[in-house]
Amino acid sequence: MSTHPDRVAIVTGAARGIGQAIARRFGERGLTVVAVDLESPDETLALLDQTKAIGLTADVSDPAQTAEVGAEVIRRFGRIDILVNNAGIFPFSDIADLDYATWRRVLAVNLDSQFLMAKMVLPAMKDGGWGRIVNLTSNSIVTVTPGLSHYFASKMGIIGFTRGLANDLAPFGITVNAVGPTLTRTPGVLAHRGGKELEEAAHAQAIKRPGEVDDVVGVIAFLASDDAGFVTGQTIMADGGLARL
Repeated sequence: MSTHPDRVAIVTGAARGIGQAIARRFGERGLTVVAVDLESPDETLALLDQTKAIGLTADVSDPAQTAEVGAEVIRRFGRIDILVNNAGIFPFSDIADLDYATWRRVLAVNLDSQFLMAKMVLPAMKDGGWGRIVNLTSNSIVTVTPGLSHYFASKMGIIGFTRGLANDLAPFGITVNAVGPTLTRTPGVLAHRGGKELEEAAHAQAIKRPGEVDDVVGVIAFLASDDAGFVTGQTIMADGGLARL
């Protein structure tokens, strides 16, 4: 189903997992996709129409590299319509062992990158009079998982940033929303958390099965579409009802 084939979408953290699934879904809907990751997103590009997709390797927590991403996208396509801030890391560390370098790195990758990317796409979205920014947070902020105080801080910050940015950008036809996935079956989660934790999370949810990437991607695709033109400043938990607020 082609929903907005003339638009250009940037997806960060697109080499695998949820980011790869977002890029794939956007490609299926006819968008031009820019897959950005610290690692080469070649595997993601192989899933897309090569005439309407490029991959860029960049650290989106670095201002200079973020600016280079924006310049390259404008040079290649002349516009930026959609941004999905998906890049993120979640190293476990008890607060007694958490060092300042790790604290800063988690904040930089998870939160600073969203600020930098939003600043970068803003001129192009303003020029086009239309834009969609979707920030990935996490439903884990309502859980009791130990060893993630730094991660929780970054993900709560994303919710506040999303609300504030929505206020600032609404006059320009740009919406800003956040999506909080549950623990989702991705290669990264399986490698670091294992299938047992997926099952435990599912048991606590209203919908008692593990989250899959397509459960999250559907919400993001909606928020990036014309159908969501009157939705902004919101955080939607795509978590099977674990956070029943």
